Amino acid sequence: MMLTVALCALGITLGQWQTGRALEKEKIASATFARASLAPVQTHELIGASTELVFRRASLSGEFVVGWPLYLDNRPLHGVAGFYVMMPFKIAGSDRYILVARGWQPRNPNNRTLMPSLNTPVGTINLDGVLRGSIDKVMQLGQATPLVPGAIVQNITAQDVAQQTGLKMFGLVLEQTSVSVDGLLREWPLPSAGADKHRAYAFQWYALSLMAVIFFVVTGFRRGKNR
Repeated sequence: MMLTVALCALGITLGQWQTGRALEKEKIASATFARASLAPVQTHELIGASTELVFRRASLSGEFVVGWPLYLDNRPLHGVAGFYVMMPFKIAGSDRYILVARGWQPRNPNNRTLMPSLNTPVGTINLDGVLRGSIDKVMQLGQATPLVPGAIVQNITAQDVAQQTGLKMFGLVLEQTSVSVDGLLREWPLPSAGADKHRAYAFQWYALSLMAVIFFVVTGFRRGKNR
């Protein structure tokens, strides 16, 4: 009896959690679609922003801090292991910076720490992209790697970069979409992807609860019949 109750409670709790995650993803999808239709945020609008900018397209002017490349590990693309290349970007006409996800590059199959030469534009450029609150996190394997130029890390936020570099960072990340001759791929995953997966998981957990009840009823009936 106690085992059945425990399994039911576990299945219902996890099913509700997965359903909640699916609803969150659907809300994100709605916000993404609505904000994508708005005009791109310009440099001066970012500096004086007083409205929600997450999922907005942006067209910014500034220059990369070429001495601070960072690499987000465990970011596969089309089944190939690789990294997201991250770099601070100084906003023109201000002392503020934004963390840019420049693109994806494959991992060296023989030495994961060996990076190809990174081609970075020098001087003031225009950069197009989509503003995100953060880059999706992955499971942290071991202790977090200290942030130094060229570091390979599991997860990163604009606040982490600000704390380590002393740069005045916006609390946003720009996923670059503009073309650049740097050899990086820019096939960013949709932040709203996965709602159907969460609903499928929820169904499995609810099914587990139902099976536990059915098993309890059937075995109880058999015990009663034998008696």
